Amino acid sequence: MSTSNKPPVPIGRLQKAPEGFLSDALIHDIAIHGLDQTRRGFLKKSFLAAGAALAAGSSMMAAAKQADGSGAISAASAPGAQGDPMILQPRPWSTILGNPVAFHPYGTPSKYEANLLRRQSPGLTPTTQASVAFAPLQGFFGIITPNGLHFERHHQGWVDVDPEQHRFMINGMVKEAKVYTMDDLMRLPAVSKIHFIECGANTGMEWGNAAVPTVQYTHGMLSCCEFTGVPLKVLLDDCGADLKNAKFILAEGNDGSSMTRTISLEAALDDAIVAWGMNGEMLRPENGYPLRLVVPGVQGVSWVKWLRRIKVGDKPWNAKDETSHYVDLMPDGTMRQYTSIQECKSVITSPSGGQVLLGQGFFNVSGLAWSGRGKIKQVDVSFDGGRNWKTARLETPILDKCLTRFNIDWVWDGSPVILQSRATDSTGFVQPRYSQLREVRGTRSTYHNNAIQSWKVAATGEVFNVHVD
Repeated sequence: MSTSNKPPVPIGRLQKAPEGFLSDALIHDIAIHGLDQTRRGFLKKSFLAAGAALAAGSSMMAAAKQADGSGAISAASAPGAQGDPMILQPRPWSTILGNPVAFHPYGTPSKYEANLLRRQSPGLTPTTQASVAFAPLQGFFGIITPNGLHFERHHQGWVDVDPEQHRFMINGMVKEAKVYTMDDLMRLPAVSKIHFIECGANTGMEWGNAAVPTVQYTHGMLSCCEFTGVPLKVLLDDCGADLKNAKFILAEGNDGSSMTRTISLEAALDDAIVAWGMNGEMLRPENGYPLRLVVPGVQGVSWVKWLRRIKVGDKPWNAKDETSHYVDLMPDGTMRQYTSIQECKSVITSPSGGQVLLGQGFFNVSGLAWSGRGKIKQVDVSFDGGRNWKTARLETPILDKCLTRFNIDWVWDGSPVILQSRATDSTGFVQPRYSQLREVRGTRSTYHNNAIQSWKVAATGEVFNVHVD
């Protein structure tokens, strides 16, 4: 990034957003009494205190203050320029015999990364068994979500089903109803495809105002994995499904909530998978082990976990979670059903809420874009709250109904700015501004919020969640 004829280019650094900033006592209090204005204030104070503590402990912040009087960290002021002892002196781990092979037979992340966890937001639901654990998007690279950090959304807790006892049935408008064991299914022709999964309520708290501080809580009901299984159309053919007269399928789960969802036959025949594999291993119990339905582009609740039955029919079933939940509350008070497709959307994950820019200079702005209707065609990034836009680099692979990673270079001069990203998909659909979305959807809905996210970078380098219409 620098040449011998130019002065050193300032090097930007980020301080991570605080993790786990809520005390157990406050989480318990919110779970019992809900999130009123008083507890909202405690939540905000906890977040700010955790951020301040992180800043105080950061040696990088100290280096920034000592740099050159402007607050910037320059290459000339970096430790390496004076002879970095981390380079010049043998480190402890370079002078010992390391751990033996298979020390951790299944493998674990480094202890230095132990703080990156999926986290629950208190006050969302009365019980933890019917709640959400958000994926830490701010710590991910590329597009694949590690299995241990895949977001969770349950309606009656997760279960660990014995695969030897699990059965999967297809009935309804078929020539022959059939029951499959896991062995039966895993003998059939399999496919492996990478797709995103997003809960319909992702970003749901943000309809009215900027509600939560970090990207983990604004957009963390989102993950992307390579799923392996048998195409559903293979099984429907095996049972002789009446594809001429049938219009829908009903997917039913084997957990305590017996989650049931209506899915169009068109989606079922297109690219739906009855899956047992996730990123090269069996599904995790939290994600439906041993069998779940994968319906690319459709909201996550329809990817029924612990899948036990597909029923073929000619009309929607209006199951319990299709009449009062996962419906769109329109401005006139009516409920709109069966809007399951996750529309084109994007978000900047770095820098994002709660992080701090520790000096002026170069930053790589990075984020994720996705569409339930196809591939991402373009992502534009604004550094001035949407007045001007620059086209970001799309990193490969760019796949159908899959996350796409984007990056763009940026040199911060220390002025307050507002960062935004705006995605366009292969159908030509452009991600809307909040004013455009609220014009047709109002502010009281919960589901299917795909508005442009704004991050305000203050002169101090602190990054805040803000709304820009």
